[in-house]
Amino acid sequence: MRPIVCFLLLLWPAFGAVDGVIINGATGKPEPDTEVMLIQPTQAGMKNLGSTKSDAQGKFSFDNNDESGPRLIQAIFQGVQYNKMVAPGMPSTGVQIPVYPASDKPGIAKETQHFIVLQPGEKEMTVSEGLLYVGDPHATYYDPVNGSVRFYVPPEAKGPISVTVNPAGGMPIQRPALKTKDPNIYKVDYPVRPGETRFDLNYTVPTMNPMIFTDKELHPEASSNLVVPNGVTAKSADLELAGTEPKTQASIYRIKNANFKVEVDGMGLLDTPSEGSGSQGSEDNGQPQVQEVKPRIYENMYWILGMAFAILGLGSVLLARHRATS
Repeated sequence: MRPIVCFLLLLWPAFGAVDGVIINGATGKPEPDTEVMLIQPTQAGMKNLGSTKSDAQGKFSFDNNDESGPRLIQAIFQGVQYNKMVAPGMPSTGVQIPVYPASDKPGIAKETQHFIVLQPGEKEMTVSEGLLYVGDPHATYYDPVNGSVRFYVPPEAKGPISVTVNPAGGMPIQRPALKTKDPNIYKVDYPVRPGETRFDLNYTVPTMNPMIFTDKELHPEASSNLVVPNGVTAKSADLELAGTEPKTQASIYRIKNANFKVEVDGMGLLDTPSEGSGSQGSEDNGQPQVQEVKPRIYENMYWILGMAFAILGLGSVLLARHRATS
């Protein structure tokens, strides 16, 4: 019995250790002298379990590992942070963390899709926008001075502008919308790493009669669409109807011009069915529905944004069919 105990004690440091190597994603070679931290998420916040630097072979290691919960390995390279989550039960040794050279050169990351969802209510209209960026496979775009992402917000916007960043393979995080020297142009100080990163914007504008919404596409090369709920109409020479989403009957428009203006008529909200709602005889099948009700600001915003991207994909298909038959 005693030899077994001694054997387990010898193996314990190996079980408790976290180690790995930092790899330069552009060259495929180990990256030395990179700052690495081991973080443990707790109910009280992030607990720093230790920090070190990668050696000449790009290797790093931590001995004070707490395996009772998930751990987060953070590597900081050229001012950009790269994360690797190690969940309980996952291998914590030999972890590879790719890092990439940072560049502020425009064009390293490209905006490929832009959607706008308008939800008019009695007193204000909720505006939800999604900007999808695709990063360079060998570099990270990071411009902390001018902002890695810039966007236009109409001067009528009221209240705070909410920005949620959805990085590739990461959890959504909040970032502030910062003013620039250009009127109505805002920026987000956040790096665009290789892969897809989505920036979700939310703000409101007061309801007017008529309801006029204006916007500017800072990247006209991106595919841009506007979505309004069933019961709401959008009139503009700058828009082209691409189709409707079958389940919700939401209208999808292709934005034709970089600077556009649209007149919005009606009220409506993209919504999910509530528990226990619905009239007798109608079956709640869990599918998205559109209800013409007063807006409940931000209550189902993540669902709305996710659905809007699904609508965006459908709109592209409908648009392709429309062009093929015209």
